[in-house]
Amino acid sequence: MKLQIFHPQAIHELGNRDNQEDAIYPEAGTANTDSRVFVVCDGMGGLDKGEVASDAVCKTLGRVAETILQTTGTFTDDDFEHCLSAAFDALDAADADGTSSMGTTMTFLCIHDGGCLVSHIGDSRIYHLRPSMGPQRGVLFRSRDHSLVQQMYEAGDICYNDMATSSKKNIILKAMQPHQEERTRPSFAHIATVWPGDYFLLCTDGMLEKMDDEQLMALLGDTTLTLEQKTQQLIEMTGGNSDNHSAYLIQVEKVQRNAVEDANVLDDEIAHRIRNKVLNDTHRDKIWHFDDAIPMPEL
Repeated sequence: MKLQIFHPQAIHELGNRDNQEDAIYPEAGTANTDSRVFVVCDGMGGLDKGEVASDAVCKTLGRVAETILQTTGTFTDDDFEHCLSAAFDALDAADADGTSSMGTTMTFLCIHDGGCLVSHIGDSRIYHLRPSMGPQRGVLFRSRDHSLVQQMYEAGDICYNDMATSSKKNIILKAMQPHQEERTRPSFAHIATVWPGDYFLLCTDGMLEKMDDEQLMALLGDTTLTLEQKTQQLIEMTGGNSDNHSAYLIQVEKVQRNAVEDANVLDDEIAHRIRNKVLNDTHRDKIWHFDDAIPMPEL
């Protein structure tokens, strides 16, 4: 599968903070239509160098993944494990004396010949969106936050709408930190059901401070706006946010598949939607089923 993308859009805003602890790869202003690796990290630690942690992980993951991709054209779980190990090594080196309590979240997207590999640690988020399907069904994938409120919601202790206002919303259960005896394990997903017009969004939790999925989908589904205008609107919508907020917004322009891939893609997509809705749907009684399938667009 070959994906052609429009020019990737970077957001890297300070918010109402004195220090920028988010990091993005490629650096703002350097991504182009040939870019295939994207990383967004949210550093933690304040005076303990959260920005050092996010920068070390972000740059190392991105550069090592690009080197692998340029050599092979594909990108496997083992390839990502190699990149992640290198990023942890860089994080350890950034805290050579072992005295810092810094850490970082991580979101990762690699577009390769076999599809897309996404991975995350913490509460920074990855979306795969198809606005043409509407605000509910168009959220094809949304990563599960490694956070206390996500765990409480899945246990039935709080309702979905209370997650955004809970006093515990900033407590995360996973992060990348230096010198861990057992290094934090990421969550993975493989996405091959991609169509022209789809979006991928990688973002820190600061982007979502005052914006829900429906607002995001309404904006991306507005056919009167260009990709650049949608990005500017996202920046304006989050202008008053208290936290740093950063993102990469990537829109798919064209997709080329072979006959074998086309034969398998629909069943894969339906299963993908069902699995994601089981994990993330706002209403547990409205989980997707196979008869909810919407025909694939004509190419």
